[in-house]
Amino acid sequence: MATVRSEGGDPSRSLALLWGSDQPTRTRGPKPGLTVQGIVRAAIDLADSEGLAALSMRRVAERLGVGTMSLYTYVPGKAELVDVMLDAVHLETSAEVADGTWRQQLEAMARDQWALARRHPWMLHIATTRPPLGPGIIAKYERELRTVNGLGLDDIEMDSIITLINDYVAGAARSAIDALDVQRSSGMDDAAWWAATGPWLAKMVNPEHYPVASRVGTTTGQHYQAVSDPDHAFEFGLQRVLDGIELLVQRRGG
Repeated sequence: MATVRSEGGDPSRSLALLWGSDQPTRTRGPKPGLTVQGIVRAAIDLADSEGLAALSMRRVAERLGVGTMSLYTYVPGKAELVDVMLDAVHLETSAEVADGTWRQQLEAMARDQWALARRHPWMLHIATTRPPLGPGIIAKYERELRTVNGLGLDDIEMDSIITLINDYVAGAARSAIDALDVQRSSGMDDAAWWAATGPWLAKMVNPEHYPVASRVGTTTGQHYQAVSDPDHAFEFGLQRVLDGIELLVQRRGG
């Protein structure tokens, strides 16, 4: 699906919503039945169940049982709503740095982000070159940096490590979610796909022409009953990323 760009709306309005300084006020009349938090929760539920492509102000209003125009009293538009949604789901991550060594803490942080992306796959379709700098994302960044603070790294290296971990997790989660999407759209799980594909490949592909690919492909195909296992790929890759960070820390004397 197409990527939605964070900060696609008015940055100042998004920041006001994120930090709670753009709440509508009423001096007369009944207590309003809507809140920014309620609208955001309905939008998240919609994106979780139907994907980001289904998200619109009209669909969110339908879920809340109100007219579409009533939402604009609270949220300027879809772009600002997406910013607040993305920040809100980051409040679901652990509020504290995990116990253990810096490596164990980074590992826990990565698994936390992996689980978050699996719960809310739509967030992977939001480009965050300019992320919404709300309380959820900034608190997460603070926790992440504390895991590598005091290891002899400079500030740029600390930030780069956090970016490396988050980029790795996002890529791995995207691959895992794509695999699930393929199963749903094809109506065929990996075991059934391999049962249909494996014998054909064994018959048609000459191992003498592709000796290494034939050996490794057969071994992994039989092991996973699929092309790969996203969970194994995530765990294997995470450890290799951490190995590289550990080497840097050792060089810095941490």
